[in-house]
Amino acid sequence: MTRVKICGCMRVQDAMAAKKAGADFVGLMFAPDSRRKLTIERAQAIVAALEDGERRQPRPPLLSVGHDESVEAWFQHGADALDRILTRRRPLTVGVFEDQPLEEINAIAEACNLDMVQLSGDEPWAECVLANRQVIKAVEAPEGVAPEEIIADLETGAAIAFLLDGSRGTGVAMDPDIAKAVAARLPAWLAGGLTPENVVEALEYVQPWAVDVSSGVETDGVKDALKIHAFVAAAKGQ
Repeated sequence: MTRVKICGCMRVQDAMAAKKAGADFVGLMFAPDSRRKLTIERAQAIVAALEDGERRQPRPPLLSVGHDESVEAWFQHGADALDRILTRRRPLTVGVFEDQPLEEINAIAEACNLDMVQLSGDEPWAECVLANRQVIKAVEAPEGVAPEEIIADLETGAAIAFLLDGSRGTGVAMDPDIAKAVAARLPAWLAGGLTPENVVEALEYVQPWAVDVSSGVETDGVKDALKIHAFVAAAKGQ
């Protein structure tokens, strides 16, 4: 079953709608230029509401597999690790950052009790190792780039997962043929231009490990609980 990340949740009710719908990940924005950027206090309130007094299992442990693994084996190991965590706690909270100092990222992740972080800028892979949370690394996939180039640029021993997004969070869909070729070899996350109406088609063609949506489940720039439910239900075949 496809995993789903509802990103850019700005209010407690957004995150709770994602949880109720069965989302696997809730994304909280901390990127400086994002209109969805949260204060630490608001993010803390969202995380606390998601936990709702539950005894939380440990967050995803840092991977300890050697750097000499193949790219395919490394990211499959990461996907398997996340699946094991998701059987015990759901949704996992993901702080989304872009080209920010690692000290700032780690401090926010700790202050907000985040489960994971996503690096969506031009951060080098080496920075992933220094994060105090597991990392999802956004990978640019502009139109016309060869799938082999994308795979060749991935690095092992760093991020637990990678997200294909050729639009830097602007909601523009990437080339489905490129995404399909990458996802055929690796457990890729797919973002960009997804909506409740087109996610099934995207899943059937690309077959990613996870899908990531933000603007596609909004109405007038605000998260829409009905659209969140429809997206998760479509993605999971419910």
